[in-house]
Parts: sequence; C-alpha cells; structure tokens
Amino acid sequence: MRRGLQIILIVAILIAFYYFGFGVFGSFGGTLVSIFQTLTVITIGLAIFMENRNPSSTVAWILVLAVLPVVGLILYFLLGQNYFKRRKFDKKAEEDRKSYERIDHSGKMLPRDLSKFTPGQQRLLQMSQRIARTPFSMATKTRILTNGEETFSTLLKELKKAEHHIHMEYYIYRADDIGREIQKTLIEKARAGVDVRFMFDAVGSLGLPKFFINEMREAGVHVGIYGEVKFLALSSRVNYRNHRKIVVIDGKIGFIGGLNVGDEYLSRSTTYGFWRDTHMLITGEAVRSLQLIFLQDWQYVTGEKIMSPEYLSPELAEGCKGAVQIVPSGPDNERSTLKNIFFAMITSAKKSVWLATPYFIPDEDILTALRVAAMSGIDVRILFPAKPDKRLPFFASHSYFPSLLEVGVKIFEYEKGFLHSKLLIVDGEVATIGTANMDMRSFHLNFEVNALLVQTDSIATLVKEFERDLLFAKMIDKETFMNKKIFVRFMESAARLLSPLL
Repeated sequence: MRRGLQIILIVAILIAFYYFGFGVFGSFGGTLVSIFQTLTVITIGLAIFMENRNPSSTVAWILVLAVLPVVGLILYFLLGQNYFKRRKFDKKAEEDRKSYERIDHSGKMLPRDLSKFTPGQQRLLQMSQRIARTPFSMATKTRILTNGEETFSTLLKELKKAEHHIHMEYYIYRADDIGREIQKTLIEKARAGVDVRFMFDAVGSLGLPKFFINEMREAGVHVGIYGEVKFLALSSRVNYRNHRKIVVIDGKIGFIGGLNVGDEYLSRSTTYGFWRDTHMLITGEAVRSLQLIFLQDWQYVTGEKIMSPEYLSPELAEGCKGAVQIVPSGPDNERSTLKNIFFAMITSAKKSVWLATPYFIPDEDILTALRVAAMSGIDVRILFPAKPDKRLPFFASHSYFPSLLEVGVKIFEYEKGFLHSKLLIVDGEVATIGTANMDMRSFHLNFEVNALLVQTDSIATLVKEFERDLLFAKMIDKETFMNKKIFVRFMESAARLLSPLL
C-alpha cells in the first residue's frame, strides 16, 4: 500500500509540473520543472545502466524514458525495477534449493545411464540437469494431448479418479463452461475428502470472480493466488507472472503444456475460432519433479510447506524409451534455464530445427543460433499464427523475420485458427513442450515449466502433428514480405524497440 501511494504521489507531481508548471510558476518555474524532469530521467537511466541488464533491455528503457518521460517513469515504477525481484525471488530460490536437497539427501543428482544417447544428447541432458536442478528420468511415460477436446476430456476423467490429492496451477482460469465443469469436479472431490489445492495467477486470471473462488473455499478447496495485491495496477509484481500450467493427481499423474482453462481453448471463441494447442500427460518418475515445482510455488504463495513422502513418491513406469526431464524456469533463477536449453538444442542440431510458437521475440543468442543453423544447411522451420491475439507482440515478432528469411529459414503462418502450441523439435529425436514461448518474457520474467524429451515415443507424435499443421499453413514469401507497406514496417520496427519490455 505504501509503495502504491508513493507511485501515485510521484506520478501526480510529475504530471502536474509537466502540464501546469509554466502556467503556475512562470518561465522560471517551467525551467525548474524541465531541469527536475531531466535529472529524474538521467538518474533512473543511470540506475538501469549500472544494473548491467541485457543491452537491448537497457537501450529500450532509456529510449522510453527519453522520448516519453512521464509514461516512461510510470512504466519503470511498475515494470522496470529489479528491487522486488531481488528481495522476493532470492528468498524463493534459496527455499527451492533446500527442497531439492531434501529430496536428494546427498544434495547431488542421482547418476543415470547415458550410454543409450548420442554424445550431443548426453551433453544436453547433463547441462539441463545441472542448471535446472531437476533430474531426468528414464522411468517415465508421456502421451501427447492434441487441442482442447482431448486435453480437457482426459483431465476431467483423471480428476474424477483422484483418491488422495489434486494439485492444480494455471495462469489463466475462467469461470465459463469448462471452468465451471472443472470447478464442480474439484468441489465434489474436496467434499469427498480429497485434498485439493488450486492456484492461479492474479494477472492472468484477473477476471475470475470472487464468488467463484469463495464457492471453492467453502467446499474445502485450498486456494492460493500468485501475485495477489490490493492495487494490482500499482504493483511491480504485475511484471513477474506465474505462467505455469500444472496438474498433479495423487502424485502419480501429471499434466503440462500450453492450455489454460477457458472456453476459447476448446475453440468456442468467435474471436479466435479454432484453437490449436498441445498438452501432455505424464506418468512415472518425472511426476515427482512436476509435483515438487507445484509445492515450491504453493509454499511461496501460501507459506505452507508440504514435502512429505506421500506427495513425492511416484510409481516408476516400466518399459520406457528415452528420457524425460521437467524443467522449471523463472526470475528466481539467474541462469535463464529454458532459454539456455533452447539455445543448446538449436546449436546441437544435425538435420532439423522445427519451432512452433504464438510469440516470437528472441534475444540475440537465439536469433543468431537459428540463423547459423540455417546457414549450415539445417532445415529450420518456424510455425507462427497468421492472425494475432495481441497486436504489439505480433508486430514485434514480424520484425525478426527478415533476418531469418534471408538465410533460408522457412516461416509458415498457420491459417486454420490461432496457433498457441509451444514446441521445439530437433532432428526428430529431441523436443521440448510446455508453457514457455520463444520470447524474452518467458526467458527472463515469467515462471515457466517445460518437459524436455529425448528419444521418447511422444516425439514421433509431435513430428506428425507439426507436419499436419503445415498443411494448414502458408509459407511466407520473402519478396512479398519485404515489400509490405511502409506504415506496417514502421509499426513492426517500433514494436521491436519495445520488445525487451513486452
């Protein structure tokens, strides 16, 4: 509350001086206003510069402050400060580290037999295990769930089987038909004695009514809200979002992927039409990692510590092929875990790199990796929606296409509906699926969770689905794309300048 009042006061003073300074105080007062405003922008600009942020982010912030001082200051107070990140997330990172060590009493990852994998795959697994701190599993089975119908029908079926607990975490949860149906199941299970914990993000689920939440609480469902504050619009927490989609049932079954809970994900929206998305069902050892990530988030939001064996003792799946690792990433991890894993996957490619993403705002590392891969003769394909759900990221994404098209990257626009799948497939043998987009927000600001798959049967399904999606997509013609109207090109370039802030 005190922070919100400080922001309101500072912004009000700046706006008042900006618009009324000359009239009230005369030319001398106006000069003082200009000096004060300039010194404020310079001070904040130097603070950003001294934080040694990503260069593109630093330039973007300084540009906004210089061109739009008042707007820039408001955005900085809400989105730009790293103080909240350091103060809150350093503590979370330390608690998470301790929980990993409690699960593995030695404090080290258990050894796994890597002889079945190629040298490049071995290096990828070793690196991802080291930076993510979660082990890869060779006793886990996965099943790809295509679009909303298959995902939600499977989810509801498994929820109704729950006997001990249900843990659910979503970025967006809507109180519409599918949201109500799932809520009804959760309430029935809670009343039947099943331990139900339900968590959602305050920004993503901003429209979720209080009575909807109260109905769950009254039935015995435990509810946690990530980023809950009295004045959401005046809090720097709005910039750090829990974008994860996690469901764990009885510690034996897990769900992970791109779908939130809402009717649009079942293609019931007149705005988006057909919604193309990908989710995944997990059974076996890797469910423990998914469970642990949920419990860490739950502890951060509610303060409740639940690390007992009854929650963290999954059944090992038999007859499994390949390896599965659940990889968390977020502002509490300075290693940019998922971004570095994406980079390692792309640079390890021998034949192909296939990417599907609804937002494409890469940093220079990822962009260079894709360019070099294409110049090396590797088949690089990007599947991207033909129509946007958010125009600013859509324009920004398009600004990155020319440098890729000129080196032979094939970019396809999905035309059947809105593409929301988040996939990266390398050589048809390594893939990642989850919540992270190929953008800087997912790399640095959001809490995300992906599954890394190496030589699993599910990868063949992802390859077939990607190839099928291409049937409903049109490849961008380089010449046509480069000759678009000047106004559109200007909008794309302007959006790109702000891309580190999106």
